[in-house]
Amino acid sequence: MSMSRKYFGTDGVRGRVGKSPITPEFVMRLGYAAGTTLVAREQLPPGERPAVLIGKDTRISGYMLEASLEAGFAAAGVDVMLCGPMPTPAVAYLTRALRLQAGVVISASHNPYDDNGIKFFSALGTKLPDAVELEIEQRLDQPMGCMESEKLGKARRVEDAAGRYIEFCKSTFPTELDLRGLRIAVDCAHGAAYHVAPSVFHELGAEVVPVGTSPNGLNINEGVGATATEFLQRTVLQHRADLGIALDGDGDRVAMADSHGHLYDGDQLLYVIARHRLTRGPVAGVAGTLMSNLGFEHALGRLGIAFGRAKVGDRYVLEMMQEKDWLLGGENSGHVICLDKHTTGDGIVSALQVLAALRHRDETLESACADLAMYPQKLINVRVPTGFDWKADRAIAEAVAATERRLDGRGRVLLRPSGTEPLLRVMVEGEDRSLVQSCAESIAAVVRDAAR
Repeated sequence: MSMSRKYFGTDGVRGRVGKSPITPEFVMRLGYAAGTTLVAREQLPPGERPAVLIGKDTRISGYMLEASLEAGFAAAGVDVMLCGPMPTPAVAYLTRALRLQAGVVISASHNPYDDNGIKFFSALGTKLPDAVELEIEQRLDQPMGCMESEKLGKARRVEDAAGRYIEFCKSTFPTELDLRGLRIAVDCAHGAAYHVAPSVFHELGAEVVPVGTSPNGLNINEGVGATATEFLQRTVLQHRADLGIALDGDGDRVAMADSHGHLYDGDQLLYVIARHRLTRGPVAGVAGTLMSNLGFEHALGRLGIAFGRAKVGDRYVLEMMQEKDWLLGGENSGHVICLDKHTTGDGIVSALQVLAALRHRDETLESACADLAMYPQKLINVRVPTGFDWKADRAIAEAVAATERRLDGRGRVLLRPSGTEPLLRVMVEGEDRSLVQSCAESIAAVVRDAAR
């Protein structure tokens, strides 16, 4: 998209609560602009109003933002269905299942509680196309209006949204298998999956140790969940669990731990799923990102599976998967996408795909990953002035070239700017840990000098 978006980032609109754009007034206007766009785009029978689903995570600001969105949509003549706290992928699923025109999630995913955000799903349960986001942005610049009374939208609760989503998750697990005899620690990050994830694994036969299931509006992601995995690792050892599963605040990311408390990231979980899919036929390819581990790429190569690297962000992974007609993709952060099971990344569904692979072959995470040697990665964040043109700096280019010669084809160098802060991320990866460490430090030193 050539025109840049002012409010929408790679994952909707996000920011600190109470600061623009995450204010009640702006979010009401956003609801109105999105609603007006939908009304204009939808060719519904006369007298029928478009309808959207609104879900949220467990942040205290969710109440306020939900009410603002609801008012905006109603003013635009759009009916609103409310499902309360639900994982992001649940909203994507329910939007499609209920044949609604769009789904909206109020969440800032893995961020702390005082951030929040709004993201949209299309009627197909996928992220909104750029063109639609741009149209919503253009309408945001116009004054907010209001339909005449007989055309205003209504709001109602979706009965049993949780039960429907639990059944959907279970349907992605093979009917001939179960989880009996397994003790699984499930960490819900005090987030949106707190009342659904434990039930899914329990109903499939596992003994569940639920943790991170007491949200109070302020404790989402705090020392728990997929972004603070030490808690899961301790819980697994403490309860002598066979496995641990950690989700993030909105339930679209997952990390897992084995019975020894060893952690497995998105790359490793994706490898287990891809390796298992080979037993059912060829796997065309797997989409990763610039941050995916080189050891993962090499291990897939040994299995004869093609691999592609997209920009960092699940949106870009999904774009690559759709372009290449691949069914598997994900990020090492734990966004894993199985397009034959769901339209978007889903922490619970991804964990179930891993569990299906392990149950099928009667193996552990450790044995499933035996042929996958992850390469050491060293990431150093270097502060740089805003707008620093690192690509044009000769000293940096020479340092990178020298490092690539030292790694001699058995590693890689990646420099990429942070999307949110004035930082340049220097990442070096290779087989030899000490070489990787010294290479990363020498490039970081050159960047620091150049940025002065």
